[in-house]
Amino acid sequence: MSEPAQSKSTLSYELLKQRITDGTYGPGYRIVLNQIAGELGVSAIPVREALRRLEAEGYVEVTRNVGAHVSRFDATQYVHTMHILAMLEGYATAITAPLLTAADIANAREINARIADTGPDFDPRLFSELNHEFHFAIYRHCPDAHLRELVQVEWDRMALIRRASFHLPQERIRRSIAEHDAITDLIESGADAADIERVARQHKIHSVDALATRNAAIGKAAHP
Repeated sequence: MSEPAQSKSTLSYELLKQRITDGTYGPGYRIVLNQIAGELGVSAIPVREALRRLEAEGYVEVTRNVGAHVSRFDATQYVHTMHILAMLEGYATAITAPLLTAADIANAREINARIADTGPDFDPRLFSELNHEFHFAIYRHCPDAHLRELVQVEWDRMALIRRASFHLPQERIRRSIAEHDAITDLIESGADAADIERVARQHKIHSVDALATRNAAIGKAAHP
């Protein structure tokens, strides 16, 4: 029996997304539909469906009579994505907090300690990996499966934008570690859900503010 078209489309989607998110296909990279189809041993139809899905998620741009290429990102898109994540993650953290065990909280703290141990000069890629591990040590217990998926989609997009365009300032990484501790402290103490949501949401917004401050300083230096 032949493999269902939907499975072929999913396979194409997962391959393309993996290559985009791991940097194999960088910003502006032209995706040749027939080449991917040949590599996977499928027709062009499931690859085209995968590209439409990736386009809807913002990973690729498809131009009529030209083809598809990996999206180019800028700081504005990062800000928009981070604001979306701030709302999603604030709520996800708040509704997950009561479900976390002492072992879950200890695991999150251990991951954050590993982030701190990579200093004082933090490697941006390693920080991103451990930062993801810290937050998803919490989110994987979220009772809302759809919310978990939304967070992951936006997180992947944010990580891609950051890797393609810029890295967080070292000072922001140091503050982020302290904010992780604050979030786990609130969860461990059984704080009110509204307080947990507010602090988790602000955690993301602070990164946006740090970027804006750095860009303003760079602009001032370039135009004294």
